[in-house]
Amino acid sequence: MKKHHGIEVLLWSIALPGFGQILNGKFFKGLLLIGLEFLINVQSHLNEVIISSFHGDISETIANTNYQWLMFYPCIYMFGIWDAYKDAGGGSSPYIAVPFVFGAYFGTIGVIYSRDVLGGIWLGIFGIFVGVGIGLFLLKRIKANRGNP
Repeated sequence: MKKHHGIEVLLWSIALPGFGQILNGKFFKGLLLIGLEFLINVQSHLNEVIISSFHGDISETIANTNYQWLMFYPCIYMFGIWDAYKDAGGGSSPYIAVPFVFGAYFGTIGVIYSRDVLGGIWLGIFGIFVGVGIGLFLLKRIKANRGNP
């Protein structure tokens, strides 16, 4: 089986959680993540919410979003990306999960507060970016404190 590069599986996992696992030869885990992604997507009405968010119809976005299900999405999404990247040999640090975990935390917090600000999608996406940024900063600080470049 061909060995895939960490960045390649990371990018495929960003496209759809589970694709990176399939590239890594972890078929059961990949299919499980794809199944979870579809289940959460359907139950939260994510595709409808994305379309209404991108069209700027925030009231329709809020009305259509099932927040109980949507809150799971950032964690499944970030776990799928991290797991595929790790399995492909990406990142040698034992703390490489920090940016992904913070992305999941802040993405979930964004979803929780998105009902009040910008509708179901934008604050969650913004939260993922903020969380990953904070996680990368912390990862850099951890490596500096441990004497690793």
